[in-house]
Amino acid sequence: MKTIINFEFPLEPFNTLVREGTADEVMKSILDDIKPEAVYFYAPNGCRGGTLVVDLKEAAQIPAIAEPLFLKFNAKCEFHTAMTPEDMAMAGLEGLGKRWG
Repeated sequence: MKTIINFEFPLEPFNTLVREGTADEVMKSILDDIKPEAVYFYAPNGCRGGTLVVDLKEAAQIPAIAEPLFLKFNAKCEFHTAMTPEDMAMAGLEGLGKRWG
């Protein structure tokens, strides 16, 4: 199940990790464990953060992704299930429209 994870780090503890010179090492360790298909960093809401794209086999994998970000960075994480065009083609929208429209 393709999942998009938006994450946002408050200034602390990230600033402290940057000052200590360990922010890159901690982030690399987390990403090595998560093994995202893609990762993008940017500044959501004026904070450090970004987006991960992962392929979850089951919902039970969510804590293994979220907890390192929560515990190391006090991150906020939002998980969004995403569909490819192929997924949309299999969704049966026409039938749903007939039934519920």
